[in-house]
Amino acid sequence: MTFWQASSPLGGLPKIKSARSRRESSWDRTGGNRDFAVVPAGETHVLADLTGAGIITHIWLTTRCYSERYLRKLVLEMYWDGENTPSVRSPLGDFFGVGHAVSSHFVALPISQVTGPRRGPKGPFAAAMNCYFPMPFATGARIVIRNESDQPIENLFYYVDYDLTDESVPDDIGRFHALYRQEKPTQKVVHPTTEEKPAPWDLPGVNLTGEDNYVILEAEGTGHYVGCVLSIDNFDASNQMFTWPGEGDDMIFIDGEVWPPSLHGTGTEDYFGAAWGFPSGAYAGPYHGISLASSAQEHFGLWSLYRFHIEDPVRFSKSIRVTIEHGHANDQGNDYSSVAYWYQHLPHRPTPELPPVEQRLPRRWPEHGLWDE
Repeated sequence: MTFWQASSPLGGLPKIKSARSRRESSWDRTGGNRDFAVVPAGETHVLADLTGAGIITHIWLTTRCYSERYLRKLVLEMYWDGENTPSVRSPLGDFFGVGHAVSSHFVALPISQVTGPRRGPKGPFAAAMNCYFPMPFATGARIVIRNESDQPIENLFYYVDYDLTDESVPDDIGRFHALYRQEKPTQKVVHPTTEEKPAPWDLPGVNLTGEDNYVILEAEGTGHYVGCVLSIDNFDASNQMFTWPGEGDDMIFIDGEVWPPSLHGTGTEDYFGAAWGFPSGAYAGPYHGISLASSAQEHFGLWSLYRFHIEDPVRFSKSIRVTIEHGHANDQGNDYSSVAYWYQHLPHRPTPELPPVEQRLPRRWPEHGLWDE
């Protein structure tokens, strides 16, 4: 087994590899206890700038910033092997599994947030965030946080754990990618009906193209899709025929195919590993879960859902388009945002800029009732 060959998470632990374990962190170089960086408004902080071949194995960080909704204003970017456009670009909170500029306690296999009401800044704005997605690089890696808020990051604590190796990177090793997208609101497709309240399976309208679906990921090249976080603000529920937003099917188009896609699902809650709506509310599974559940009745309010294709990556040779309906046959117009995670060979298609800060902030704050003032 070489350094680069995959092994099971526990079964590979006895294998002694020839590598050098290292860490970049915010520890106080004076020997004191100010183990954090301060990042002024509008500036960028470099978490890691690595040279050589290796793999990032773990990222931990936490922040304190007094700019309202700052978890959508801080931007995480990652660059591999000297590339000029990042392979990772996402608001900080969304990358770590929770949308809507809030944090929430959950633990999945590749990412987690650890938070609660007792410590840290007031309200559910702060969490310890962890990422265990392996991130290989051949000649170098650079990870930065951009502060696009109007206030400084008062405390930025972080670890970036990694291994270096003298082995070259094999041709079959992809680079880690993650990209935030949003549509606020999605464009509602109206399907006329004479029934006032049809059953979910009798909702009007058909979708035989997928053209109006919400797009989670569009990528070109060779690689595999390994999951997403999808956040929904079901703000328009009272104007919908069906208040529940989960009748939208997932559809994944591979290598430029047209209808029908290679992977077609049966409903939003089904793709995210649940059924019959989300009867459990929030839950945290290793590969699927609900990191943020609305506290309101009839599925009004805010949701963040995750699904990781760790055991079942979706492979593509030329391109991939990961989509999901917003309501049955796209009959609902709500705010959707997402982060897709995937691996592919470099180069990738140009990484789009994020929407301006004001456009990506959540619609409702804090009147959605997720916490007490």
